[in-house]
Amino acid sequence: MDTFLIVFAGILILAGLFGCFFQKLPSAALSYLGLIVLHYSSVAEFSVHSFIRFGILVIAIQGLDYLIPSWGERKFGGSTKGVWGSMAGMLAGMYFGIYGIFIGAILGAFIGEFFAGKESNDAIHLAVSSFVYFIIGTIFQVIVCGIFMFYFIEEIRYVL
Repeated sequence: MDTFLIVFAGILILAGLFGCFFQKLPSAALSYLGLIVLHYSSVAEFSVHSFIRFGILVIAIQGLDYLIPSWGERKFGGSTKGVWGSMAGMLAGMYFGIYGIFIGAILGAFIGEFFAGKESNDAIHLAVSSFVYFIIGTIFQVIVCGIFMFYFIEEIRYVL
């Protein structure tokens, strides 16, 4: 049973890390759930205070993930179509490697802003700012999921 719990927790941690790059997956929450599953094995034991701190961190990062792009959008006058275009462009660009992700996200945001009725210069400026705020939110999520992965590895390294 412990092996199943450890493997399932590892899958949740990795799914959380993978979810950092796809805004529809609750990345930090999946990683947090992985730590909870690991806690129920005989390998790891976390304190209640740790779970409370981790839970507050998950709530904060999930909230920031939704607030940062909207704040940047309002600050620079962007549209929701630019944010959605950035995510779609990033997904399409994944087939072309790391450069494709960046170029696809910027092109997607540009096309989204252009369809929202912005002029070319404004659309380019808003596309870059939309992309930057998307990346900032993603970096925060990767950091939190990385912290959870560190705790996961620390707890299971003696078993392996």
